Amino acid sequence: MANLPVFGVVVAALVLGLSTGGWGVGAGQEAPWRIHTLFSVECQNYFDWQTVGLMNSYKKARQPGPITRLLSCTDEEKKNYRGMNLAPTLEVPSMSRHPKTGDWYPAINKPAGVVHWLKHSKEAENVDWVVILDADMIIRGPIVPWELGAEKGRPVAALYGILSGRYLVGCDNMLAQLHTKHPELCDKVGGLLAMHIDDLRALAPLWLSKTEEVREDRAHWATNFTGDIYGKGWISEMYGYSFGAAEVGLRHKINDNLMLYPGYIPRDGIEPILLHYGLPFTVGNWSFSKLDHHEDGIVYDCGRLFPEPPYPREVKLMEADPAKRRALFLSIECINTLNEGLLLQQAANGCSKPKWSKYLSFLKSKTFAELTRPKFLSPGSIQAEEAVTQQKLSDESRRPYPKIHTIFSTECTTYFDWQTVGLIHSFNQSGQPGNITRLLSCTDEDLKLYSGHDLAPTHYVPSMSQHPLTGDWESQSPWIQSPVDPGMFLDGPSQHTDLMYPAINKPAAVLHWLNHAEIDAEYIVILDADMILRGPITPWEFKAERGRPVSTPYGYLIGCDNELAQLHTRHPEACDKVGGVIIMHIDDLRKFALLWLHKTEEVRADKAHYARNITGDIYESGWISEMYGYSFGAAELNLRHGINSEILIYPGYIPEPSVKYRVFHYGLEFVVGNWSFDKAKWRDTDLINKCWAKFPDPPDPSTLNTSNDDILQRDLLSIECAKKLNEALYLHHKRRNCPDPNSLSTSTWDAAKEATMSRKFGRIEETYVAKNDHRPMNISKQSSVPGVTTEKTFSSFRFWLIGLWAFSVLGFLAVMLVLFLGRRGRGRKTKNYKSKRRSYAGMLDMNGHDRDI
Repeated sequence: MANLPVFGVVVAALVLGLSTGGWGVGAGQEAPWRIHTLFSVECQNYFDWQTVGLMNSYKKARQPGPITRLLSCTDEEKKNYRGMNLAPTLEVPSMSRHPKTGDWYPAINKPAGVVHWLKHSKEAENVDWVVILDADMIIRGPIVPWELGAEKGRPVAALYGILSGRYLVGCDNMLAQLHTKHPELCDKVGGLLAMHIDDLRALAPLWLSKTEEVREDRAHWATNFTGDIYGKGWISEMYGYSFGAAEVGLRHKINDNLMLYPGYIPRDGIEPILLHYGLPFTVGNWSFSKLDHHEDGIVYDCGRLFPEPPYPREVKLMEADPAKRRALFLSIECINTLNEGLLLQQAANGCSKPKWSKYLSFLKSKTFAELTRPKFLSPGSIQAEEAVTQQKLSDESRRPYPKIHTIFSTECTTYFDWQTVGLIHSFNQSGQPGNITRLLSCTDEDLKLYSGHDLAPTHYVPSMSQHPLTGDWESQSPWIQSPVDPGMFLDGPSQHTDLMYPAINKPAAVLHWLNHAEIDAEYIVILDADMILRGPITPWEFKAERGRPVSTPYGYLIGCDNELAQLHTRHPEACDKVGGVIIMHIDDLRKFALLWLHKTEEVRADKAHYARNITGDIYESGWISEMYGYSFGAAELNLRHGINSEILIYPGYIPEPSVKYRVFHYGLEFVVGNWSFDKAKWRDTDLINKCWAKFPDPPDPSTLNTSNDDILQRDLLSIECAKKLNEALYLHHKRRNCPDPNSLSTSTWDAAKEATMSRKFGRIEETYVAKNDHRPMNISKQSSVPGVTTEKTFSSFRFWLIGLWAFSVLGFLAVMLVLFLGRRGRGRKTKNYKSKRRSYAGMLDMNGHDRDI
């Protein structure tokens, strides 16, 4: 009850603000010039809860000047819309469906809304500076354009593309040359925009027209032109802004310190004043993704908030590293500010006071108020901003760190597609700087049937799985022993007879990419598809240099120590047992790539030295020739590696204490209790094109045994890897607009459950076989969708269930029949025989009817 007066005061203040239109004007700072903040939304629940969060943060941060929501609605949408009172609003005619072309593109409403505001709002005539935000943002402190360094003709903006501007690659290629007369002025910016009103008046019409222009240019929607991994023209509005600004000669002061994505680590000494929760983020076992709440009417559901995150004291215990702990605090601040806004808005909607809880008490506490007090620009933010506001030509040379590009090699199969989805999702969350490119090796026939073009930015490579000169084919060999754990087996040559040697595609693809792509990065990070990124892999942290690449240990390459190295390199002493993750300077890679390919071919052709005692390959199949090709090629150039064992870990292995591994390499089977995961068993399962397909969920971390900390940490990492894969698949299906699983027909849903159950029974059967039969299992071709053995097991189980049910029903009928006959016999002695018989028979018929129903 002690909290009731505080709650009443807060709610009264919110209602007063709603009724008077006083959205922070009185709370704002005194400013020498007039500021107005804009953001654009549509008539949807999805944007309503974002609006509530932004408006709450706007008030808390004491942003000076008024704010206007540009609300784009169709007439039909407006009839049922409930959120007119959520913010000061200017209604804007919807252009989601273009009035001339009929193109469905809701993002165009942003520039269209700004143009409409400039033409029709009286407030636009009484302002000097405009701040433009997105709805999915939390303001942490006043955004004052002149304090950020904005000038007339020089707006301030955030770097767009999550640390690196990798999305807007069209500024550097022919896309800019096609759509602006001044491609050299194209800036990769967005998110936060602060500019003079005169600049906005000049820019806005071109922002809209250039958006329409890029949207109509379907010939250049491809990923290599736009950076849009879906190749659907979805980021046309972003290019419309950059090309429109270039047309009117606006050069931006680009500041990469003002805006932060929750989950990312801010730079030392930098206090971000804006959180942009456009990507999923996690804190321990808690996570949040805005896409999970696309149809969520949470604003109008009394007493419902987003799941509460860990408390600050729990976060302190969760992470020892100060920088990472600070990032976690920013993540919980973001969601707590959203929830506080929902709580206040629900009260303003007339909801009764929610029942007391520890979390609600925290949101109203002095501790939370102190944590979310307005933040102001730190000296570091201003200094860093000055370092990145030079002309574009000098901007690149002034970067504190060199550019990075990440690549990985795959083939045209759904097996590599689900791995690609996992890697790309983790890449987007990891904070890895620079772009990423998938090197996709396909035959012409495979490419005709392939449907996964939009899964990642892609460079297409002719397949060398069957060598064009030697016609190299692999003999049948069903599995290979794990090189890092002889007790495990991983997918090597599959059961396909006449199998090719696809591993050669990796060096061949790298060479093709170097020769055919425009690369402006200084360092290249090479990964495998079956990896999950947990954090950035940078040359400056792991001390890679020109002439000194960095990699992870592959100790099983015993050929570096014997005659194999002496046969295949002039410098066997320089042979490093490395692989997995590679960080290499572009100059070294250009010199090395051809040798990598040639040495792979050479070792592959040397069948006389396939023996296990020479190569370490227990099946003596030459399957790891590509790995030796890498080591021998590097030795030829005397490229000695820095070997770092703290970059990569295999799930299922016990981690070293306090090591923060950056990569999961799930090339081996790993187990947590009765649950296990083996990528090879999903080789033939289409998880990409079947809606809501996913892997069996791993155990809940709360169920783990905590008696042995080493085992606990091992299992937590394994669960993290599996959850990240399923999270990636879920978001992939969301982006494909898969139907809501709750709306699926009963038969479809039952079939899905039966398939899941079959997998579980199959998993139990396979585990039993693995533990009791010491022969290595053939898992390279096997899928977790049950095969003959598991189908028989499940069918047998189902048969016994049906038999038991039938026996129970027959027994029940037999008992009822005995009772009926006994009653009938006694009934003949009474005068009411007919009526009693009819009454009982009617009851029997009805009971039988109920059973049938």
